[in-house]
Amino acid sequence: MIKTIFIPAYFKPILQNVSENIPTGETKRNWLGAEKPITKRIVSEKVVGWSDSEIDGERLSNDINSEVEKWSSKNVRIISISPITSGRYNYQYSSQGISSSPRLLSDTEKVSGGGSYGFGYGYSYTEGVLICIEILEDKN
Repeated sequence: MIKTIFIPAYFKPILQNVSENIPTGETKRNWLGAEKPITKRIVSEKVVGWSDSEIDGERLSNDINSEVEKWSSKNVRIISISPITSGRYNYQYSSQGISSSPRLLSDTEKVSGGGSYGFGYGYSYTEGVLICIEILEDKN
């Protein structure tokens, strides 16, 4: 029997150093007698978003490894490991009429109207990995 397993790829996290004021549990009195909590400023790295163009290759590698390890204890044969690629694109164009007419006293033309332009881009990324395995029958 043949079985396929899809391992999704995840985008890289965007990390940023974020500082927070953490209360220490102590208080101090100001010159008017009011108590104010003492805080300690701690800087830590936090996930603030996700990349829209870079795949987390290390995580994908670990996910593939765990899936292969899970199936390696069973009576299976790995047939293939194939990347699944997706893509995105965008384009924009504008077409405005351009007209020209010959001039009477020279060999040139009068050009009038708007201009046209266009641009586009596209890119691909690994959406995940497809592992194809064959489950071997026991000969007992």
